[in-house]
Amino acid sequence: MSGSASASASAPTAAAADSRERLTVDGGTREYLVHRSAADGAGPRPLLIAFHGRGADAENLRKQSGLDRAAEARGMLVVYPEAVGKAWGAGTAPSAQRPDPDADVRFTEALVAELVRTGRADPHRVYVAGFSNGGSMALRMAAQRPDLVAGAASVSGELPTGAAAVKPTGPVPVLIVYGAEDPVRPLAGLPSPGPAGPGEEPITATMSARASAEAFAAAGGAGDPAEEGKPGYDSATWRPGPAGATVRLLVMHGAGHTWPGSVVPPPAGFGPVSTALDASSTVLDFLSAGRR
Repeated sequence: MSGSASASASAPTAAAADSRERLTVDGGTREYLVHRSAADGAGPRPLLIAFHGRGADAENLRKQSGLDRAAEARGMLVVYPEAVGKAWGAGTAPSAQRPDPDADVRFTEALVAELVRTGRADPHRVYVAGFSNGGSMALRMAAQRPDLVAGAASVSGELPTGAAAVKPTGPVPVLIVYGAEDPVRPLAGLPSPGPAGPGEEPITATMSARASAEAFAAAGGAGDPAEEGKPGYDSATWRPGPAGATVRLLVMHGAGHTWPGSVVPPPAGFGPVSTALDASSTVLDFLSAGRR
C-alpha cells in the first residue's frame, strides 16, 4: 500500500455502537460509518466493508440494505465508506475527475489496516460487498486483492471491462445477485455506456453478470456450474476448484436495479424489488463461510 494513513473518530451517533470516523490517506481525509452491535464483546470481529452506489452515500446503503441487522445477528462489524464525489473508482482507467484510478483501492486497504490495528477487525475475515457501482468496487477489491479479501458480494454490480477492465488475479469466494430486468445496469452488461451528466465522472463499462461470475470461477479453477431454478430466481454455482473458492450467481426474476428484500422504495426508473429472498442475509451467510 502506498501513501500514509491516520484516523480520528467523531462523537457516536444516536446508537451507542455507531460512529462516523475519518481516515487520512494519501494526504486527503476520507469518512466512513461504523456499526458494531452494542452487545458485542471486546476483540476483533469479522469485518464487512459495504460500498454504496453511484450518486448515493453510506447512509443510503445502510437504510436500503438493512445490513446492520443482518450483521448483528452474525457478530460482524460493518463499515460503510463514503466515496469521493459519490462514485467509486471501480475501474482501472483514469479520467479528468479521477486521474488516479487506484486511489479507492488504497483507501480500502488503509481502512482495513486501521480497523485491524485498533483491534476491531479480524484480518482473516475481511469481506467486501456493495450495490451497483459499489458492487463493482467490491468485485475490483476481490479481483485485485485476493490476499486481503476473504469473500466478496455484489448486488447489481458487474466487473468493469474495456479500457477500465478488472481481471481476477486469484481465488476468492464471490456472490453476485442481479435483477433479470435491471434497466440501469443490464444483466447482459453495459459495454458502451452513454455519456455522464455535465461535469460527472464517465460511467464505467461493464461485462455481463454471468461473465463476471465466470471470470472469478476461472481464477479459482472451478469447472462447469450447477444450475438450479428456485422460486423467484435462478441460481448458478461454480463449486470450489483446487484453490477452494465458491462462486455463485443469483438472477432475480422480474427484478430491477434494486436490493432484494429491501423495504426502502427504489428511485423512479430503477424497477421492482424482489421479495424472493433477503439479499443482506443471503450475502452474509455466503461470506461468513470464507476465511483467508
